[in-house]
This record gives sequence, structure tokens and C-alpha cells, in this order.
Amino acid sequence: MPLNAAAAYGMYSQEVTLSDVINTLNQAGFDNEDICMMLSPTHPIAAVVRDASIFTSDTGSNAATAGVIGWLSKFGAVLIPTVGFFIRSQAFFHALMVARDTPAICGNTRVLAGLGFSDDQADRFESQLRQVGVLIYVSCQAREKTEWAYEVLRQTGASEAAMLQDRPISMRETLAVTATAAAA
Repeated sequence: MPLNAAAAYGMYSQEVTLSDVINTLNQAGFDNEDICMMLSPTHPIAAVVRDASIFTSDTGSNAATAGVIGWLSKFGAVLIPTVGFFIRSQAFFHALMVARDTPAICGNTRVLAGLGFSDDQADRFESQLRQVGVLIYVSCQAREKTEWAYEVLRQTGASEAAMLQDRPISMRETLAVTATAAAA
């Protein structure tokens, strides 16, 4: 199953409640399997994943950690550079393996190229992600669905939201879409 050529993405701060954004996407008709997230290594969820251990005796902590990891495992893919990744969707697996020549998938945001982002965008996200917090990517079957995903991401507080259509788009095109969204 190939990854859909159309997609929308949104950038969020670390303070956003991800479960609220995901619930809104789900209520709008988007399945978890169509969602890919990239979290900053400094995001609180990244700390939970990083600190996960089967060797702790604190059952409350283990249950909370298992709950977070179980939640992350429901998505098409979740990437946390330098920490780890979860890939459930075969389509996301193949798309993200474009970067298999890189040293490590969880330490390199170049994997975004497989999702349709240009090299310029991947570089920009690499630097922004450390300050911003979360990138949510929604793979869509049709343009109308992509426009709907874009609107949902924008309405849920994305600091930047844009659509990717059938090909990697240039930085100029991304900025034009972002500027249009900011003006609306």
C-alpha cells in the first residue's frame, strides 16, 4: 500500500495537548493509521519514551509509561529524533525508509523526504523542531480530504499548517500557503 501523495501537516508547540489534536482529527474522519508525528527530543512524551525501563519496580510509573507507548503505537508512525520511533503503517514504513542510507532513522529528520517534503523543508523542520515541539502529518486519499485536514490542523492551533500535493513542494510554495493561512 503506497503512501498517499496528498497530505497536510501542522507544527505545534510542546505545550499543545496532543490527545486533543488527535481526537479532533479522529472526529473529523482521519484514522490514526494515516497520522505520522515527529516529536522534539525535548518534548515531555520523548522523556517518557527515553526513560522507559522494564527494570523499574514502580508499577504506577510502569503503567503510565506503557499507556503512553501504547498510545504512540496506534499511529501510522511516530518519530522522536535521537530517542526512537514507532511505525505501525506499512505505507509509512516504506516512505520513511527512503532515508535508509542515513546513520539512524530516529536521529535524522531527513526521513521526512520520504513523506514528500523537500530538502529545504526537511532542513527547516530539523532546526525548528527543537524549538517548536511537534510536527503532525496526515496522509489523505483525495485533495478534498487534504484541504479538510489542513483546516482541522489550522483550527487546532498549529503555528504553521500547509498541504503537500502529489509532489514535494518548494520552500516558496510552503511559505505562500503559510502566509495565506496567517492572513485568513
